[in-house]
Amino acid sequence: MNDAMNLQPSAPFSRPGWRLWPGLAIAGALVVLAMAGLGALVWEASLPDMNELWRSRYLRTVVAFTVWQAFLSVVLSLLVAIPVARILARQSGFPGRVVLLRLMELSLVLPSIVAVSGLVSVYGRQGWLTGFANDWLGASWNLYGINGIVLAHVFFNAPLAARILLQAIESAPTSQLRIAAQLGLGRWWYWRAVEWPAVKPIMPGLAALVFTLCFTSFAIVMTLGGGPAATTIEVAIYQSLRFEFDAGQAALLAMVQLAICGFLWWLAARDGLTASLLPDRQVASHRSKAGSSFWARSGDAAALGLFVLFLVTPLIAILLRGLPGIGSAFFPEGSFSVNPALLDATLRSLAIALPAGLMSVSASLLILACGTAASQPAITRLTNVAAYLPLMVPPLVLGTGLFLLFRPNLGNSSEGLILVTLINAMMALPFVLQMLRGPMGNLDSASRQQADQLGVLGWYRWRWLHWPRMRRPLALAMAYGTGLSLGDFGVIALFGSLGQPTLPVLLYQQLGSYRIDAAAATGLWLVLLLLMLFSLFNRLGSPLFNAGLASKSSRTVPEPEHA
Repeated sequence: MNDAMNLQPSAPFSRPGWRLWPGLAIAGALVVLAMAGLGALVWEASLPDMNELWRSRYLRTVVAFTVWQAFLSVVLSLLVAIPVARILARQSGFPGRVVLLRLMELSLVLPSIVAVSGLVSVYGRQGWLTGFANDWLGASWNLYGINGIVLAHVFFNAPLAARILLQAIESAPTSQLRIAAQLGLGRWWYWRAVEWPAVKPIMPGLAALVFTLCFTSFAIVMTLGGGPAATTIEVAIYQSLRFEFDAGQAALLAMVQLAICGFLWWLAARDGLTASLLPDRQVASHRSKAGSSFWARSGDAAALGLFVLFLVTPLIAILLRGLPGIGSAFFPEGSFSVNPALLDATLRSLAIALPAGLMSVSASLLILACGTAASQPAITRLTNVAAYLPLMVPPLVLGTGLFLLFRPNLGNSSEGLILVTLINAMMALPFVLQMLRGPMGNLDSASRQQADQLGVLGWYRWRWLHWPRMRRPLALAMAYGTGLSLGDFGVIALFGSLGQPTLPVLLYQQLGSYRIDAAAATGLWLVLLLLMLFSLFNRLGSPLFNAGLASKSSRTVPEPEHA
């Protein structure tokens, strides 16, 4: 009788407090931190009259241009992404498909300032394609201004949008795919009957995501803006704080930006945000038979080839231009001592990126554990708000509020770097959460119930149940969280010191002083550093690396804990 009672699952085992309270505290702290930063915009800054926004021609131009370039970027990104996603769904067996998908995911962590240097090499005044366009096509092309801003935004966001749309198309019910194949639907009717119903639910959230990323773009506009006529709200906030010392105008612009982004996300979230809003790493294998003729496949191959060329050309330009000068970048003027500027910038970037990645992964695990253990809808809503909060509150807006809040206490640059690390960790949180959500929820009910009955809690539950499933996703999430922080330029430009730059800031300084070769070498080193980090974390997450740890742990059998 007693044995039978001991085998009954109880509430402390199925929903232990250790899974609920740490994540609840983290989610609450994120919301409070964001609210404190936003509240500082109202209380700490001396806000000018709201009518000044409409009386000032400069402010009107900034707001209008920000909305216009973001709208154009969303439209063009989706016009590129939808055909690419459909082609990838139809042609799922061509060689290199997985590599192309990984390259599309790379746009998420590729430092924007590095990609801009590659785009300048291809589309700039002395670029590869600029001479062809001017000499052979008779077209006059200028990269700087709205042309370059929209082009860079499409370069970053079209692959991300295509990856998310492909994920939605591949999640279409198998029964619909079978019926469409039996009916022999053409491409247009296949789109109407199968693909559009699959992507329609995520289109509002996807458009909001791309719009927010373009609306809050900083490094791209700072580099390719070309003057006051192509200034966005983010750049105007930065200029108000760093050069004009006008906290009131910065707060006003930050509130306008928050109102626009918040209203847009409210519209997108009215029907609920799905977990497929961000890409995962799974690759489906089904293939549509629509349009499988030779000419149809040739058209798909040509379109996909142009898309690949659009993606890899700036990366090749970075490699070709930076490779000859990377040796002199490390060892200037033939000396045997490492360039102190590059070394200091590298160490400073890693000192920010590694803790930020670790913080984002740890917070994601605790929030996901809290969400799965919670039984009350209010707690679930709180975890969802904390998960998507960095997308709704742009990092520079949050940084502006925290800057105004902590301004009397920010006495040295190290305190500012701590704040940069915290904001970068929040910025990476939605993407890291998406990578860990699936593996965290893949624990089957039988194993969970057996662990509850045996009282396996705490470290032992994590070691024996979750770690084998989470090892590789955790390594990948750490790589993405670190990579996103490593390439940050907006927040560090606000809080950092020009005399103590990170790698993105150093690259921007080199581009600003027209040291193109040095900038190309620095950009190549930043990409190589990013690839080395990904390789390192991939190695740490591999089964071979953990075989020794597993063999040592298997020698001791844990004793079950009882409540």
